[in-house]
Amino acid sequence: MTNRELFFSYLGLPSFNPLGLEIAKAEGIWLYTPDGKAYMDMVSGISVSNTGHRHPKVMAAMRDQMDKYLHLSVYGEMIQTPQTTLAHMLASLLPAPLESVYFVNSGSEAIEGAMKLSKRFTGRREVIAFKNAYHGSTQGALSILGNETLKQAFRPLIPDIRFLEFNNTEDLEQITPSTACVVAETIQAEAGIILPKKEFLRRLREKCTETGALLVIDDVQMGMGRTGKMFSFEHYGIVPDILVLAKALGGGLPLGAFISSKEIMSTLAFHPELGHITTFGGHPLSCAAGLASLRVIVDEKLAAGAEQKGLLFEQALKDHPAVREIRRKGLVLGVELKDPEMRKTFAAKCMESGLITDWFLFSPVTFRIAPPLTITEAEIGECIRRLILALPE
Repeated sequence: MTNRELFFSYLGLPSFNPLGLEIAKAEGIWLYTPDGKAYMDMVSGISVSNTGHRHPKVMAAMRDQMDKYLHLSVYGEMIQTPQTTLAHMLASLLPAPLESVYFVNSGSEAIEGAMKLSKRFTGRREVIAFKNAYHGSTQGALSILGNETLKQAFRPLIPDIRFLEFNNTEDLEQITPSTACVVAETIQAEAGIILPKKEFLRRLREKCTETGALLVIDDVQMGMGRTGKMFSFEHYGIVPDILVLAKALGGGLPLGAFISSKEIMSTLAFHPELGHITTFGGHPLSCAAGLASLRVIVDEKLAAGAEQKGLLFEQALKDHPAVREIRRKGLVLGVELKDPEMRKTFAAKCMESGLITDWFLFSPVTFRIAPPLTITEAEIGECIRRLILALPE
């Protein structure tokens, strides 16, 4: 059987219409098929490959760690240098009191941990989230996902969940002393890159402080330099009580984390002891890759360069007759098409011209541009040329 036949015969798949593109090698922003055709990855494996595919420094760190050890024991039992060094570097880049890092395997797991931590610390049950927010597919994360279509088939889910309208300051009055936490993205990703209105996040932070609710910021897609700063909340003058990271955190390997103060995080260690446990969380190979990737972002000033690179895309596409609107922060763009019927034709032409694009879950007429932060200006120019050829006149 061919790989394609094996793929459709033996893999559990999340849809009946996968991209189905076989990749033999990846390098930088490029993906290569077995027959040698090259594709430009304009979505970074969905916000994972911020430092590109197989960055040499990340690969070297992985090889070095593989020569030492892989899994040793369940998370949190043994002192492992990749974990401790990465946690220390993250804490050094974050404002106080975000100093205690709990490593897991994915964004969904990090959201689960943040929800449990909020309930444990506050002794409250209610969790507030926002409509059109995406936080993952596990039962807890699905419970706070702000789209009914994706969750109806899996009810009953976790109770005591309330949804507010993003950017609606009046809705924030529903946060009360009964609220354990509010989970929010600074920029709603799967809604099509919805930016926060002036003062919304500041008022959200104030309301959480007033009521004693914890503010959980989901920076899974927008973190690690993507928006022009290392963490997206830095644009808006707020500090969360719990920060959730994943995707690009692992430098291409599975890694997630929820980060809080030592005071808050310590409550997972008693009543009950082992209040949150994971076998493979903070895997030493993933942490070694994540540490190398984080150093690349810092040393090569990739976050600072994201703004100018994103602006090149915006300026080239904003006046195209097929484009209704572009929403952007740093090097992530939501490009909304005027006509929903353009979608299939545009996607097919992108594939023909060697472009990997993607659509947002809750904005099906908006496609994303979020290439690796290492993309060069020459590569941006070539990508723009291909995009313009694919867009209908």
